[in-house]
Amino acid sequence: MITSAIVFDHRGRVRPGAEGPLEVRVTADRKPYYINTGVRVRAHQWQFDKVVDHPQANALNERLGILLDKIMSIVNKCIETGQDIDIASVRRQAWQTVHKQTAIEWMKKEITQLPVTYGTYKHYKSAINRLEEFGRISDWSDFTAENIYKFDAFVRRLRGRGVRITTGSAYNYHKCLKALLSRAEKSELISSNPYNRLRGEFSRGEKQSTEYLTEEEMAKIQKFNPAPGSFMERARDLFIFQMFTGLSFSDMMAFDISEYKKVKGKWCIIASRIKTGVPYVNQLLPPAVDVLQRYDMNLPKMTNQVYNRELKLLGMACGITIPLHSHLARHTFATFMLRNGAKIENVSRMLGHTNIKQTQRYAKVLAESVHEDFDMIANKINNNKKKKV
Repeated sequence: MITSAIVFDHRGRVRPGAEGPLEVRVTADRKPYYINTGVRVRAHQWQFDKVVDHPQANALNERLGILLDKIMSIVNKCIETGQDIDIASVRRQAWQTVHKQTAIEWMKKEITQLPVTYGTYKHYKSAINRLEEFGRISDWSDFTAENIYKFDAFVRRLRGRGVRITTGSAYNYHKCLKALLSRAEKSELISSNPYNRLRGEFSRGEKQSTEYLTEEEMAKIQKFNPAPGSFMERARDLFIFQMFTGLSFSDMMAFDISEYKKVKGKWCIIASRIKTGVPYVNQLLPPAVDVLQRYDMNLPKMTNQVYNRELKLLGMACGITIPLHSHLARHTFATFMLRNGAKIENVSRMLGHTNIKQTQRYAKVLAESVHEDFDMIANKINNNKKKKV
């Protein structure tokens, strides 16, 4: 007797709330065989043998139905001809029929299902676009260590053709591709992720400098008065809020005062960053509370594109030479807190950094600033000596 069904996480390894695999379970002579369908959903999205509450539920259910029918057809043929059921062969034959997409086509579809912000989605999309431009990788078998090295060289050569590619950008392409290949491995589209054999080969590189605003420049922005109700006024207020909270743009746009608790008259929260899921600790400083009160405790909403456009204009209007952008406020918050005596371990928690090394670059910037002051004083002393001579 042969039975079949599609089951969710038959090994019971998926954490609550996380995505898990849907697998076809074929039972022949009381022996179960499992074949990964390549579909991953959360537990609540698999109900009554169907994908529900998912933006692509209809397409996924159609895919599962086709795959199940194909698998049963292959298994029945094995039994009719007296062959042993070779699960690897069944899987391969089923996928060859159902999954005719190239690796790049699969990736393009897969990123639409990733639980990430729109900004992160664009990073994935950009990495896939570069892979297409490279032209040497299309099928899964093309993902070899040699081709990945050649892709890295191709990306870095783009810098000489007027394309804005930094060491960090190249690293992010590899990071995105590695994550997608990991998902492909879990879906059994590839036997192993080639990036696992290339650990440490592609690094982010050290950032040459971390820009931030001085307290004098921070004060200029706080004192500047744009036209009431204008985009620039809202951008200024959001930037002030970032400078005194250290929140990233996505975390700021998700800000909800109801999630904060008042502890000894101060607004406090322990939450997780949207982008990384890393916990952070926040307490609203007076300038941030002032901004909230101007908007009845509800921050104005603005797209990242409009926000950064208005910040550039705001910086010029305030006479600040450093181009303003949303992440500059986060840098400014970090250096402001360290400069005013906050412990580096605590600043790391305020920012939601995964490790203290990320925060240490701000301390390094402050050390460089101190050395610059020493150099300035040394030059004055030397100049005074020359005058006396």
